[in-house]
Amino acid sequence: MFSSRIHWDSQTNRLTRALEAMRRDGARILDLTESNPTRAGLAYPPEIVRAFDDPRMLVYEPSPAGAAEARQAVASYYAARGARVEIERILLTASTSEAYAWLFKLLTNAGDHVLVPRPSYPLFEFLANLESVEVRQYPLVYHGGWAIDLDSLAAAVSERTRAVVLVNPNNPTGSYVKRAELQALSSLCAQRRIALISDEVFSDYALGSPDAERVATLVGVEECLAFSMSGLSKVAGLPQMKLGWIVASGPPKLRAEALEKLEWIADTYLSVGAPVARAAARLLASGESVQRQIRERTAGNLAVAREMLAGSAANILAVEGGWYIAVRMPRIRGEEDWAIQLLTRDGVLTQPGFFYDFESEAFLIVSLLTAPEVFREGIARLKRAV
Repeated sequence: MFSSRIHWDSQTNRLTRALEAMRRDGARILDLTESNPTRAGLAYPPEIVRAFDDPRMLVYEPSPAGAAEARQAVASYYAARGARVEIERILLTASTSEAYAWLFKLLTNAGDHVLVPRPSYPLFEFLANLESVEVRQYPLVYHGGWAIDLDSLAAAVSERTRAVVLVNPNNPTGSYVKRAELQALSSLCAQRRIALISDEVFSDYALGSPDAERVATLVGVEECLAFSMSGLSKVAGLPQMKLGWIVASGPPKLRAEALEKLEWIADTYLSVGAPVARAAARLLASGESVQRQIRERTAGNLAVAREMLAGSAANILAVEGGWYIAVRMPRIRGEEDWAIQLLTRDGVLTQPGFFYDFESEAFLIVSLLTAPEVFREGIARLKRAV
């Protein structure tokens, strides 16, 4: 009697079972997977709470695209980063997950395909399945740095391909799309009449020296229909506020048609709450201090990891941005076995690479958002383990 769109697999993996057992026993665990900024020991300014002290929140004024003042706040966010985005191109959502769902509704019919990167965040299959859409993967390849395998991506395009998804920078590889890659993708998508969808939630968190070849956002794309997504969850470290957005780009006529249809979809749900929409401008402004703390935290932890693991049998893959690093472990055992050993013997929680569809062994994923004292001790234990 239940839908077959989703694979209802309730079985837990070995690592999850081991973690649950240790937590039941009250064991101390150094969690190197923490990705929730509200639990990372950051100092949130009191202005965030005061942003909701506004009597206008008691008035309901439904708007499918989202309140104009909130969309103007998003436009100002891009303006501060050197990108011009008119509010007419912005549509608000409750989250980037919802943004994906609406874009899949807009672009696909049941049985159509979307192309997603591998490795990457494992949410795509669930979101696509809910829309009866098939996910097909294109590879990111690593040769001292990550790059899109453009030939494999082009070969994966079929008559039923409706969109190419980019995560920019990628989660967890931390790699940005480069200008030459975007040019090739824009041309391909324009020729095949498919859309580009760019998940840019980590775009503000660049690591290392500036690189003119990196593409921070697709809001300036003109050749093909493109959608850029982000939200308060990462931009301001406020995942609980539930406000995201879509910026439409591309040929004006096609863009206008897409936005008109997106508003039809949004009008069906009207999911963005008035309080967060009214507070959006102040939340984005207050969130700057949280974002600055996150940038300092991630850069500091990356420097610690590089210093501590230098010369060891574990090495960090090149990373350009985001909150995560991939650590290549010795292939004397599989990554799941490495993760379980580190957890049960050393009390350190990491994630194996196969959680993110790494194609080969043996990689562990570590969050740079982790509290510095926990991070340093956890990396020290990881180093001793290898």
